[in-house]
Amino acid sequence: MHIGVPLETRPGETRVAATPETVKKLIGQGHQVTVQRGAGVLASVPDSAYEAAGATIAEADAAFAAAILLKVNAPTDAELAQMQPGAVLIGMLNPFDNANIARMAERGITAFALEAAPRTSRAQSLDVLSSQANIAGYKAVMIAANQYPRFMPMLMTAAGTVKAARVLILGAGVAGLQAIATAKRLGAVVEASDVRPAVKEQIESLGAKFVDVPCETEEERECAEGVGGYARPMPASWMARQAQAVHERAKQADIVITTALIPGRQAPVLLQEATVAEMKPGSVIIDLAAAQGGNCPLTEADRVVVKHGVTIVGHSNLATLVPADASALYARNLLDFLKLVLDQDGQFQLNLEDDIVAACLMCRDGQVVRTNG
Repeated sequence: MHIGVPLETRPGETRVAATPETVKKLIGQGHQVTVQRGAGVLASVPDSAYEAAGATIAEADAAFAAAILLKVNAPTDAELAQMQPGAVLIGMLNPFDNANIARMAERGITAFALEAAPRTSRAQSLDVLSSQANIAGYKAVMIAANQYPRFMPMLMTAAGTVKAARVLILGAGVAGLQAIATAKRLGAVVEASDVRPAVKEQIESLGAKFVDVPCETEEERECAEGVGGYARPMPASWMARQAQAVHERAKQADIVITTALIPGRQAPVLLQEATVAEMKPGSVIIDLAAAQGGNCPLTEADRVVVKHGVTIVGHSNLATLVPADASALYARNLLDFLKLVLDQDGQFQLNLEDDIVAACLMCRDGQVVRTNG
């Protein structure tokens, strides 16, 4: 098969959908790979590295002429116009953007959105949300350390003792757990909260203290279990108690990192303005949910602002700030997905009996297969 890797054109995007490592494996399987000139430059991958792996370097029209296209982001209208009807598109296509999926269907594209893969053991190797969230959790702590006007670890010096920073992490999914681990490595005192009681053991295994908000009703306990690996919206009664617990912990914290996201929905508000107003001067909030409205109403997407003496960082895509490793992990995710849609002869094969393939398929043969509200 002819596989194309275009240059990503979304503003601020630094990642690329294939690396020399994955290109070499694809070519070893008998595929032809065309990489658009400059596609990997922002991820520290020069064209020469792709050529050394066996890829052909060409302009955009040649990359988009491929039968299979590997992308990071959903295509723009201009990119869609360059694709061949019947082409197969694989990437992070935002399964909740029904309008864009409809445009892909109109173009005759067979599109797979990898964010829609089920959160199962079998799908772990191609779980793009986890691979990129892991990077975001790490980078969030590094940005926080840069913005925080004091040391992270406790230091005992001839000039006196410096207290360790207190870090509060809200949400203990992949990003939250990585943030806990990174903050602990930097010597901070870490607390973490999550709506799912089951993650308490994971939080404590990383050396953090779990901020426990017990469930008082059967409805609260049922929601706390989550579904498909994701948290569920909790009842108002529990949210009120959690808000009070978070309020008290945030007032004592030096750094707060919020990571709560529910796919396809507005991010839940975890830090109210009243809480921010009572936080210590010079403290820092890193809001990983900025792209979905933010876990704090004071967050401004893609901006760093100071409100009530607190620095609030709203980077909407932290993985783009670590483009080399983010691209390497993402490219491996794509490579593993390709194994499910290519037969032994290397030809495209749509097997809808495969639960991962069926979940990721957005459109085919001019028809939208899956819509999300």
